[in-house]
Amino acid sequence: MSTTLTDPKKIKNAKIAIIAASIAVPLVVIVLFGVKIEGLDLTFLPPIYAGINGVTALTLVMAVWAIKNKNQNLHRRLIRVSLLLSLLFLVGYVAYHMTSDSTMYGDLDGDKLLSMDEKKSVASSAMIYYFILISHILLSVFIIPLVLFAYFRAWTGDYERHKKIVRFAFPFWLYVAVTGVVVYLMIKPYY
Repeated sequence: MSTTLTDPKKIKNAKIAIIAASIAVPLVVIVLFGVKIEGLDLTFLPPIYAGINGVTALTLVMAVWAIKNKNQNLHRRLIRVSLLLSLLFLVGYVAYHMTSDSTMYGDLDGDKLLSMDEKKSVASSAMIYYFILISHILLSVFIIPLVLFAYFRAWTGDYERHKKIVRFAFPFWLYVAVTGVVVYLMIKPYY
């Protein structure tokens, strides 16, 4: 359900909150990556949060289908589910990295070092993996304000500006969701 928000002070406060969240979330994630919790085994999480990314991608595509078929209620529910799933992914991802060492791409023996043989075995795919991983991470930061502003515009009934933001937000959000699955599938042999 949208609401008409015309109070300039409330609009300004909402924009400030979105910008603050867009800065705070990546900073908090960076800080939490420096925290290590010993004795808690969350190594089961990567396939779960990869699956969450996959479901997010599906709900995003379904949300576009719903709005193209003029089903605003279904669209709204699917976007809310997508937001919740993205938040669940983030919590699982951070929890895993707070309790587990990072996995090196190509580290078949799990010794946290890449031998010459291991480097050779992944030479052709390593650049692809790192390109996908880095673009996934950078775009995941970039989409935070896009998604939040798009949601805010729809919530306030400013559908024209919502559509303009979504032209960028949707493909980037979908890319992040899909590449989250791809990154998991590529790194899975080295867990």
